Amino acid sequence: MTDFKQEIAGRIANLEQDKEINQTAARFLQQSAALQYPYNYHWLDRPIIQYPQDIVAMQEIIWEVRPDLIIETGIAHGGSLIFSASMLALMDMEDAIKSGETINPAESKRKVLGVDIDIRAHNKTAIEAHAMASRIQMIQGSSIADDVVAQVREVAAGYDRVLVCLDSMHTHDHVLAELEAYAPLTSKGSYCVVFDTLIEDMPEGTYPDRPWGPGNSPKSAVHEYIKTNPEFEIQKDIAQKLMITVTHDGFLKRV
Repeated sequence: MTDFKQEIAGRIANLEQDKEINQTAARFLQQSAALQYPYNYHWLDRPIIQYPQDIVAMQEIIWEVRPDLIIETGIAHGGSLIFSASMLALMDMEDAIKSGETINPAESKRKVLGVDIDIRAHNKTAIEAHAMASRIQMIQGSSIADDVVAQVREVAAGYDRVLVCLDSMHTHDHVLAELEAYAPLTSKGSYCVVFDTLIEDMPEGTYPDRPWGPGNSPKSAVHEYIKTNPEFEIQKDIAQKLMITVTHDGFLKRV
């Protein structure tokens, strides 16, 4: 297994040098995004609205970091919350097998904290009725409002290993404000993942009914943020490995 993992870096380097496959991946992203391709997927029966490759990447990151708390901005149908909670459940299960002790899900410290300005009633009801519900806490309000940020920071203060995922409003100013509020909560060795950086690389006019676009996107916010926050490094190899991802330059590791 050690050799297998070491070989991955070489395969990623080969992908990076292959212009044709990179161009093919870029074309697929442009065409599939227009067809709402990521809206076709569920996690444990809740819509997750992510590309499958990004879901796999998050699985790898969560298993690497082994967070006690995952903070997510943007809830939508709740699929990502359910996904994160299920990963925490698997870690609890592994711990139980190793220790020989039973872990009651309701008593587990590991938690997912979701924030959204508008948690629709039907989505809230479905999330609260899900088998993963005991691991999930939700806060309704703008993710950059002072009172909401204060609530999130209060929760995070009780945890040692924190992973942050930003996937709400995709304008430059909003994402930059989220980064300033939540990236510092990221534990050393963990990640702050900024989704939909893809917006920066899409053709002008791709989002005619949205307030974001090239120059006003999560990626532009990421690059401004890391100028003055060198403790975060963009892990470009993750996106290069995925090829099909909305998160180019969005996997930020706190080093």
